[in-house]
Amino acid sequence: MKIEAVETLRLAEHPNLLWVRIHTSDGLTGLGETYFGAGPCEADVHDRIAPIVLGQDARRIEFLNMKMQPYVGFTGTGAEIRAVAAVDVALWDLAAKSVNKPLVDLLGGRTRDRIAVYNTCAGPAYVSKTSAVRPDNFGTDEGSGSAVLHDDLNGFLNHPEDVAASLMEMGIFSMKIWPFDLAEGAADGIDISLADLKKGLEPFERIRKAHGDRMRLKAELHGLWSLNAAKKIAQALEPLDIDWIEDPVWMDRTDDIRKLTESSPVPFAGGETLASLGQFKALIEDGDIATPIVDVTWASGVTIARKIAALAEANARPVAFHDCSGPVTLAVSTHLALGLRNVREQEIARGFYFNWYQDLVDDLPPIETGMITVPEKPGLGMDLQPGLFTREDAIHRISRLD
Repeated sequence: MKIEAVETLRLAEHPNLLWVRIHTSDGLTGLGETYFGAGPCEADVHDRIAPIVLGQDARRIEFLNMKMQPYVGFTGTGAEIRAVAAVDVALWDLAAKSVNKPLVDLLGGRTRDRIAVYNTCAGPAYVSKTSAVRPDNFGTDEGSGSAVLHDDLNGFLNHPEDVAASLMEMGIFSMKIWPFDLAEGAADGIDISLADLKKGLEPFERIRKAHGDRMRLKAELHGLWSLNAAKKIAQALEPLDIDWIEDPVWMDRTDDIRKLTESSPVPFAGGETLASLGQFKALIEDGDIATPIVDVTWASGVTIARKIAALAEANARPVAFHDCSGPVTLAVSTHLALGLRNVREQEIARGFYFNWYQDLVDDLPPIETGMITVPEKPGLGMDLQPGLFTREDAIHRISRLD
């Protein structure tokens, strides 16, 4: 299985996404993905990584992951690490295809046949123009919620009880929302006013009033707040029986995270913007985070994600896999979630899944009555739609073995 070509594709319509395909001498192709900074990631794949992997045996995944680790840009989920992640996922896809098994079966088999999902309440256009996670890129100008399928961000801001009811009709009983992002104080995060605190609580309170405790609620804070402000938000959310508060401060501030966990009984989660084992060790052991969150296509791929999950398990913690990005990320996360014993549920964004995900790949992990599984096909169980490569907005590059 000698690697003969490294191929990338990105589309102007989806500027955050980059796909990587690894081609081998026996005719197999592995698919990987990453997102945010697609251009810099593409450049790193071809300029730095391709010379490392071309001509190598694609089955030596641990070795290649080690060789691809950069000297600079090696912490957090910078472009170099995201590029490594995309290639690593493609190598695992190849490995599973070479033995004609779904990836989960190559990774030790299934601890469950399907797993519950929770919905991140993004609309189809959420964070779609650039990689800026801020209100002017939230896609809230796409309509009131009635004209767009699963416009859940406009939904939770304007009629959260209806979004919750719609999810429960699909068998989904866990949801994540981020109304505090729109607070005036979120611009610098130093403090939050009482008025904005009350306004941010409204969607949670309306869901509880309409549906009681049937829906599990998660609060996303996107690392926007200071320790002082995060404490105020956590205290305000405590009576609402919140499932977790995610990324209350920047996740590399482990001292602040520890102070939060000591000051509030509400569980905290986070870590999708981290990548290395050392960062997650500090997050778990020093920050005492309840649920570390890993983005497989940011954090160096399957190779490192498995180790982070083992680190969490050694500390009696569940691990969660992030998806609010692309279909390959959801697929590889689901394979891991079905195999690892310390995964509670898998994140989806139904606004993505039921809208544009299906336009990009030929098969998706099936979702039925609030549960997700994987197709009974080799590897990830999906490939890119063939028409993507000939689109007018396609940017397509190939590096080949000389």
